[in-house]
This record gives sequence, structure tokens and C-alpha cells, in this order.
Amino acid sequence: MRVHPRARAKRGLLHTLAAPPTNAHRSQRVSDDTRTTTHESPAPSLDGLSYGNWTEAEKLALSCRILAKEGHCETLAGQITVRQPDGSFLTTPLAHAFSEIRPDSVMRIDDSLRVLEGRGVPNPAVRFHLWVYRRRPDVNCVIHTHPPYVSALSMTGEPLQIAHMDATPFFDDCAFLPEWPGLPIADVEGEIISAALGTKRCVLLANHGFLAATPTIEESLYMSVLIERAARNQLIAQSAYGRLKLVDPALARESHDFLLQRSIVNASFAMFARQITGERP
Repeated sequence: MRVHPRARAKRGLLHTLAAPPTNAHRSQRVSDDTRTTTHESPAPSLDGLSYGNWTEAEKLALSCRILAKEGHCETLAGQITVRQPDGSFLTTPLAHAFSEIRPDSVMRIDDSLRVLEGRGVPNPAVRFHLWVYRRRPDVNCVIHTHPPYVSALSMTGEPLQIAHMDATPFFDDCAFLPEWPGLPIADVEGEIISAALGTKRCVLLANHGFLAATPTIEESLYMSVLIERAARNQLIAQSAYGRLKLVDPALARESHDFLLQRSIVNASFAMFARQITGERP
């Protein structure tokens, strides 16, 4: 009997789907006894991802414009600082919107907020960034803003919940300061916020906003974009249903480590930058 080619192909597909997976192709194994999941396949290759090539002043300016596009800075509240090898800091002048910042807007200051290069006056709230740098020698870029959804979440008294894959970069990496210590322009607020941050990459500040503190501009920007989106998703889900289904901790850790690979962070920064500049990779 002659078998139509389309039927033959369908049988082949069904046979493939029905066949048990081999060790080479098995991506998950779930134990009925422990209900834990292990992943056996090697991580996918990330070779070929496109990155940019910018100076630190250019990356700082791009970060400002990306954050403006993401709705992070609707007032004068919000700062970015970048530690330099000589102990000085790059930042932006007070009373300039993030959307206005260009590389030649960037100023360099010392740890007393004195201007070393550039024009303008630094934001006095940069003072609390200095406490983070003192506690964390691994940190070279601090971003602090009051975006709408993070601000709304900060008003609920609840921490960020890891209930979606896109929130997993914050798994065990986002602290929560449950009380607002007041305007962050004095040393006492810097002590409180830096202590709350601890060794983590981010801290959600009750009745306030958030802070991201990482080794690079790219990573701090990446975390800043992701935390606002994670807060938005959490608030939408809670308003629709109330209770959240949290991600399994083991899987959240695995996803956290994967999504915070330098290649993914830097490629994400380059993608955000192209959306601002209109450049192609």
C-alpha cells in the first residue's frame, strides 16, 4: 500500500515525540519523590552577541536616556554615579533631566562633592551613594531613581517577589528597607541605606524607590530596567488575583545566574542603547 508522504512525515514526527529522551537531549528530570528539578543539558552558547564600544561618559549618558525612556525620572530625584580608578566619581548635574544628558554633560566630582571637571552642581543626594562605595569595594556604579511601579510597590510595605522568570535576577539579590529614613541627603541616610543593601545588587526602599549597585554601568542599568518591569508585573498580578505563585528557589537561582552573565548583561545594554540612538548592531 502506498503511503502519502505527508502521512509518512506525520508518523515519523509522532515516533520522535513518543520516543524516550536520551541523556544528550534530556533537559529536565523531575523526581516524583523529591519534586526537585535538575538540568543536565549544557548552557547554550552565547558567542556572537553584539556589544557596544563606548567611553564611560558615553555609557553614563546613554544610561540616563534609557532610564528616561523607561519612565524612571519624572522629577529631579534620581542619580547615577560611576567610580573612577583615582577615587573620583562621574555623575550628572542637578536640575538636568535624564533625557537631556549628553556625554559633555557629565561631570567629575570628589568624595566631598566638589566639582573637579565639568559644569554645574552635583545632586546633593549623591552623598548617600558614597556610603555604598565605602562599604562595597566591588561596586563601581550606583543608580537610584523613583520609577512609577517601583514607587507604587514601595508604598505597599511588601518586598519584591520572585514570581516570574524576568524577576529572577533579583532572587536573593534584592534587599528591602521597610522604613523610609527621610531625605537621603545626609550621612545618616547613607549609613542606613548602605547597611540595608548589604552584599546584594539592589535594595527596594519603602516609600521611596530603589538603588542598584554593581561593578559596571551596564549591569546597574540592566538591573534598573528590570526592577521597574518586575514591580509592574507584580502589581498587575496582585491586582488581578491577589496571591502570587512564586518561582521554585532552585530554578530561580539557576535563572538568576544565567541572566546575570556578563555577555547577556552587556548585550542587553547594547540593545537598550540602540533603541535610543537608532543604530544597528
